[in-house]
Amino acid sequence: MTSVPASDHGISDRGGAETVAVITIVSGRHQHLRRQLEAFEYSTVRPAVHVVVAMNDPDIDAVVNDSAPAGHPMRVVHISEESGTLPLAEARNTGARTAIEAGATLLVFLDVDCIPGPGMIARYLRSCTATKDLRLLYCGPVTYLRSDQPTFDPRELHRFLDPHPARPAPGPCQTQLSSEMTLFWSLSFAIRSDDWREIGGFHTGYRGYGGEDTDFARCAARNGFRLAWVGGADAYHQYHPVSKPPVEHLDDILRNARLFHRRWKSWPMEGWLNAFAQMGLIDYDEAAEDWRRTAAEVLPG
Repeated sequence: MTSVPASDHGISDRGGAETVAVITIVSGRHQHLRRQLEAFEYSTVRPAVHVVVAMNDPDIDAVVNDSAPAGHPMRVVHISEESGTLPLAEARNTGARTAIEAGATLLVFLDVDCIPGPGMIARYLRSCTATKDLRLLYCGPVTYLRSDQPTFDPRELHRFLDPHPARPAPGPCQTQLSSEMTLFWSLSFAIRSDDWREIGGFHTGYRGYGGEDTDFARCAARNGFRLAWVGGADAYHQYHPVSKPPVEHLDDILRNARLFHRRWKSWPMEGWLNAFAQMGLIDYDEAAEDWRRTAAEVLPG
């Protein structure tokens, strides 16, 4: 593949077939967003537009203004949720709608915690162009950086490359197709705009943490889509503390798991649900076919 200069702003080098948008949803995590934006200075392909969807966070405009590289085309969209529960699905849909209205034909969703490798967009573009007749969700390898990460310079992060072992990580010029839709993740993936419309986006009944990724993958599979694991489309996940299991999200997970069960007749996030049960926080009601909160107090995250 002929390298695409950054000045081409997300236009494929093969006949100008694709116009790329990056979509990032965010609430807090300002330092993570700064590092992500700064990394695009070194991207071999710049997106035609980078849509940042701020959820209940009016300070994002200032972060973007201070951190986006010169010439990096930004749009910030604000949405709010009075309940305090982050509308993750709605935010991704809002970002996609904004990007498509701006003319994007390839949507790249990148979690705010992720720093893009210099070749990430170029690899998504190349893989998409090479498989234009297939129905695919394109996922890139993600390396989880340590809490004591010595540098966040995107030109140096390749030295710490260590893709998550639970996902395929093909060679840098390879794309590996898979029908294991349960492996889909939204922290770094790409999809053609037409395919996004066909799948219908993320189900906005999911609010807060958990379940919406798996539902999206089920909808994609129902429409004949598979996964494409794109070697070299690397992203680097910045460390932040997490609870295992994520007890601070227990109510969100229960609510979203029930919605998923109603839609698909199976339970998602079974590892977390079983872990909560072992902690005495929930019980499974066989008669009602439902997980229920117990009287146990939720432990702090």
